[in-house]
Amino acid sequence: MLWTMDKASRLLFWCGLSLLLAGVSETVIPLSFWVTFSGAFLVLGNTYLLLASFKIPVTGKAVLVTGCDTGFGHALALRLDALGFHVFAGCLRAGGGGAHQLRSSASPRLQVIQLDITRDEEVNEALREVKSLLSPRGDREKELWGLVSNAGISTFGAVEWTPLRTFREVADVNVFGHIRVIKAFLPLIRKSKGRLVNVSSAEGRFTAPFVAAYELTKHAMEGFSDCLRHEMQRFGVHVSIVEPGNYTAGTKLHTAERAGALAGSLWSAMTDEVRAAYGGGSFGRVVSSMQSVTNTGLVDLTTAVDAMVEALTQRFPQARYTCMDSSLYARGLVAQHLPEWIYDFLYITEARNAWYN
Repeated sequence: MLWTMDKASRLLFWCGLSLLLAGVSETVIPLSFWVTFSGAFLVLGNTYLLLASFKIPVTGKAVLVTGCDTGFGHALALRLDALGFHVFAGCLRAGGGGAHQLRSSASPRLQVIQLDITRDEEVNEALREVKSLLSPRGDREKELWGLVSNAGISTFGAVEWTPLRTFREVADVNVFGHIRVIKAFLPLIRKSKGRLVNVSSAEGRFTAPFVAAYELTKHAMEGFSDCLRHEMQRFGVHVSIVEPGNYTAGTKLHTAERAGALAGSLWSAMTDEVRAAYGGGSFGRVVSSMQSVTNTGLVDLTTAVDAMVEALTQRFPQARYTCMDSSLYARGLVAQHLPEWIYDFLYITEARNAWYN
C-alpha cells in the first residue's frame, strides 16, 4: 500500500478522535488515559489502513483517460495498461508523437482514441468507438469501469490583461470539456457502478494573483465534482477528485518559451490605459516570475499517477486525493480555515510587493 499525505492526515484524524475518547473515558468511567488512547488508536488507525489496502480486481475492466498526449494522462495510460486494465487513451492528436509512443510502448489492450474534448462530434465519435470496442469478445464482455478527466491547459495574466476569449478558451477545456465527456460516458459508468476521477489542482484549494483564468476552472471543477459525487451515490458510482501539486517541470504544461510568447500577446492586446496603470516594469517582473515557475516542481509524476490509480482501484475510494508536498498542503489548510488576512500575509503580500515595486 502506498504511503501518501492523504493517509497521514487521516491517521491524524483518528489519532485526534482517540485522544477525545481517552479524555471522555478518563472522566466518565474512569480509565487510564494512555491505555484508552493507545487501544483506540490501534484499533481505529489499523482499521482505516486495512480498509485502504483493499483493491478491486481489474480483469475485464476498461478505463478512458483524456489528455494522454503528454504529462499525467500519458503516464497514467501506461501504468493502467501495465496493471492489466483495457485502456482507452484519448489524445488531442491521435497521429502525434505522444500517441505513437503509447502504441509502441503499451500492450495491445491499449487503444488510442482521437479526442478533442471541446468538440461535440469528437466526443460522440469516441463514445461510439468505445462502445464498439467494449462489445462481447469470446465469453467475456469488458465494461467501462473508469473515466479519468485529465486533459487541461493553463495560462497566466492579471484579469485586466487577459482577453475574455482566453477565459472562455481555458474554461472550454478545463471545465466544459470535462463536463461534455462525463455526460457522454456517464451511462456506461453507471452501468458498471464504476469510477469517475476528475483531475483538479492544488490551486483548486487556494488562489494567487495573475492566474485567474486557470484557477477559476479548478475551483469550478472542485464544486462540480462534489455535486456529482452526491448525485452518483445512489447509483453506486464513486467520484473522486485528484489534486496534484506543482509538477510543472514534469508535465511541461508551462515552458519559458510559451510564457514569453503569451506575454507578448497579452501586452499587445492591452489598452493604453491598462498598460499605464500597471506599468511595463511590473509587467516584466510578473512575466519573469512566471517563466521561473516553469522550472519548478516535481519532475517525477509518480505520486500523482499513484493517486489516480488508487482512486480507480481502492475498494473504498476517497472523495479527494492530495498529491502535493507538505508546504502546499499547509497552504491549502491556511486558505480554507484561517482568516484571509493571515493567508495574504503568509503567501501573497511579499510577492505582490516585489511585482509592483
